[in-house]
Amino acid sequence: MSTSSSSSSSPDISSSLSSSLSSLWSSMPFSSSLSGLKLQGSSAPSAGTVLVWSGAAVAGYCLYEQLRFKWAKRCKDGKSLPGPDLPTPVLGGIVEMVKDPYGFWERQRTLSFPGLSWHSIVGVFTVFVTDAAISRHVFSHNSEDTLLMALHPSAKNVLGPRNIAFLHGPDHKQLRKSFLALFTRKALAVYVAKQDQVICEHLRAWLEHQGGSYESGGAFTEMRPFVQRLNAMTSQEVFVGPYLRSYGTEVRQKFSTAYRAMTDAFLALPVCLPGTAVWKGYKGRLYIIEVLTRAAKDSKEKMATGKHEPACLLDFWSLQVLAELKECKEKGQPPPFYAADAKMADSIMDFLFASQDASTASLVWTLTLMAEHPDILEKVRAEQRSMRPDLNAPITGELLNKMSYTRQVVKEILRYRPPAPMVPQMAQKPFKLTENYTAPKGAMIVPSCWSASMQGYENPHAFDPDRFGPERQEDVKYAPNFLVFGHGPHYCVGKEYATNHLTLFLARTSTTLNWTRQRSKESDKTIYLPTLYPGDSVFSMQWAYPSASQANAEGVCKTL
Repeated sequence: MSTSSSSSSSPDISSSLSSSLSSLWSSMPFSSSLSGLKLQGSSAPSAGTVLVWSGAAVAGYCLYEQLRFKWAKRCKDGKSLPGPDLPTPVLGGIVEMVKDPYGFWERQRTLSFPGLSWHSIVGVFTVFVTDAAISRHVFSHNSEDTLLMALHPSAKNVLGPRNIAFLHGPDHKQLRKSFLALFTRKALAVYVAKQDQVICEHLRAWLEHQGGSYESGGAFTEMRPFVQRLNAMTSQEVFVGPYLRSYGTEVRQKFSTAYRAMTDAFLALPVCLPGTAVWKGYKGRLYIIEVLTRAAKDSKEKMATGKHEPACLLDFWSLQVLAELKECKEKGQPPPFYAADAKMADSIMDFLFASQDASTASLVWTLTLMAEHPDILEKVRAEQRSMRPDLNAPITGELLNKMSYTRQVVKEILRYRPPAPMVPQMAQKPFKLTENYTAPKGAMIVPSCWSASMQGYENPHAFDPDRFGPERQEDVKYAPNFLVFGHGPHYCVGKEYATNHLTLFLARTSTTLNWTRQRSKESDKTIYLPTLYPGDSVFSMQWAYPSASQANAEGVCKTL
């Protein structure tokens, strides 16, 4: 596979289409009739004339679109990418995709796995990439001259135009370099303590809601909304918790509501008018930025005194930004573009949002897969009992790093059901994907992280944490296929934080609760929201051991 991003050998699509259209138009039986239609004097055209011309325009566009797709899918060897022979004009596969997104993309995957296939999405020529090596090639490019990320149509309204996903080049590189200070071993240890406290607090709330005890399970409950709240509160506490709490209960509640509105906006029609979900998400972002701008100012002032240890992610970044500002001043250079309070708020909001749906999906899969594989859950519990004599004691970052089998299970959860199954990119000019095929400018290229996770691994469709153990070491053998956190310029900087969160959740939950899944006809399905979730996640829960109920009633960890 070539690593260049454009090809001088790509066909001259415009001239070819012009020639083909002229030829086809002249051969059409109604072309001469249409050519002879004229308006009489200054009188308005008749309804019949308008109808004929409108029909001709629609037919002409549909013909043009089909010819454009015909040229776009052609390979260098004269063959074509697999895909529909004649996609629905204008709409393409959008109706099918909205009705059954999992089925649509799964059918697209099977057309070429591993390789390339194509479809039309609302008239956009779309290349689906199921080969891991080609996906890495795609992820390695990010610029105005190659590929740019193609997010949800509402992304700029909801996330704002300054979101890191829209950055590229030197600014993007400089910002990511500054973020390295947020995920050091010291910083991660601070976050683990907070994550553990929030998880403990929510496990108690789950049991109270269900009415579960040690003797019996509680009422069967769809747990996805509860997991979502746990994850949202964890992110808020880790990233800006001390400041949100200092601003009072009302601000924190409004902040949480705005945060949820942003998430909901991505599940709604991309229409930003007053009263719509996208509008509420947009207004939610404005409120979140207002609060975070205040928090950034307060954090920098606090860290500048040198009298306080960082207590959240914002504090760690404030220390880094203050150091960068000092260095720039000494060198006579302008300050970093992200050092202003409002711009720091933008980035912190990015972290909050990026940590939401993907992690929520993986937490739900953790509960689901452990309920479906009790033998694996028991191995996790055995490791936890051997490492944690006091199961009610707080879990530290150092202890978390030693949980080898629990971490294997987490890694297999991520491989088996990647939370972000695909990451669309838009070609800014002809982009060479292989020696045999170049995608045209304007094509949407969709590398599949899920397809990559199903390549190379032994029996890839089986849930098997032992594949990542010291005996088999499939994490080493097939590391290039593990694209869960992306690759290249937009590789996830919060990888270790996210992995710690899942590991801690599994460690704490496995030794605190027993849970049973209530299966239905939906249980074996997979749904896109747009992250991957099980068809349902209905559980009954109870305390895992006799003393757990009392210990949790008193607080396993210190309550925040």
